Amino acid sequence: MGINKVQFQKGLSMGQFMERYGTEEKCHAAVVALRWPDGFVCPECGETRHCTFQRKGLTYWQCSACREQTTVMCGTIFEATKLPLTTWFLAMHLLTQAKNNVSALELKRHLGVRYKTAWLLKHKLMQVMSEREESRQLDGRVEIDDAYLGGELPGGKSGRGSQNKVSFIAAVQTTETGHPLRVCLKKLEFTKEAIADWAKTALAASARVVSDGLWCFRAVTTSGATQERIVTGGGPACVKLEQFRAVNTFLGNLKTAYSGTYHAFDFAKYAHRYLAEVQYRFNRRFDLSSILKRLLVAAVVTPPRPERFLRAAEHCG
Repeated sequence: MGINKVQFQKGLSMGQFMERYGTEEKCHAAVVALRWPDGFVCPECGETRHCTFQRKGLTYWQCSACREQTTVMCGTIFEATKLPLTTWFLAMHLLTQAKNNVSALELKRHLGVRYKTAWLLKHKLMQVMSEREESRQLDGRVEIDDAYLGGELPGGKSGRGSQNKVSFIAAVQTTETGHPLRVCLKKLEFTKEAIADWAKTALAASARVVSDGLWCFRAVTTSGATQERIVTGGGPACVKLEQFRAVNTFLGNLKTAYSGTYHAFDFAKYAHRYLAEVQYRFNRRFDLSSILKRLLVAAVVTPPRPERFLRAAEHCG
């Protein structure tokens, strides 16, 4: 069996990371270059003429037209941060280079910060990933399956009726021979209406969907996609069907990664963000050396997301 070139790629080593982003000055220069690649542009009036000055260790740009004063971090996910950019960059490096996941507790240890700080940092970066993946659309051959996060509560309902389970759809775009290319994950209820809404944004009209016999999956055709419906009958044997090899392999890896990384998290409130993290990393796995820079690009165009926003519950559609 040959070596998996995706798994064994070099990626961005810690040495390379430190050479590029090992100081606050290098990190700051990287953010400036990504936010204003052609030079400063006033966020208020669009003027390019400006002057700069220092205040409390920060560089400020002042517009020569409207006199607006701003830093490069204002209006980005970094706004109002008290952490050095080197801490942000290291967190992004750890989150993007990990094969599975990095918990907030592990981030706390690597970054040398409080747990709450690590939690907020991780959720802000996962929110960046989530917003970047919102427009993800799959095409060609797409395997889909219903899936769940969480387990049964003592004395509670079992199976799909468990109050501690969060439902989500897993869709994997494959080659014609079944090799996975991209994935789309969405927390939702398994109703015809929810599947139809999801399909209209997540599936191209030319997509060819392969699904099991779950009745609500018929609604994928509302996007114009065609459906190949395979009644599996349930049980352990259904996960071995070749038609669903890509999606079943992906879900198996996802659940293994979650159980090995996280002690617990609030599935009902935060599942959408954790799923987005997995989706973001999987869809960029073919070039690990560039994934950090791509996350940086997304970070500078993502507006500020304060703690009250991050802790707000997202309800299923």
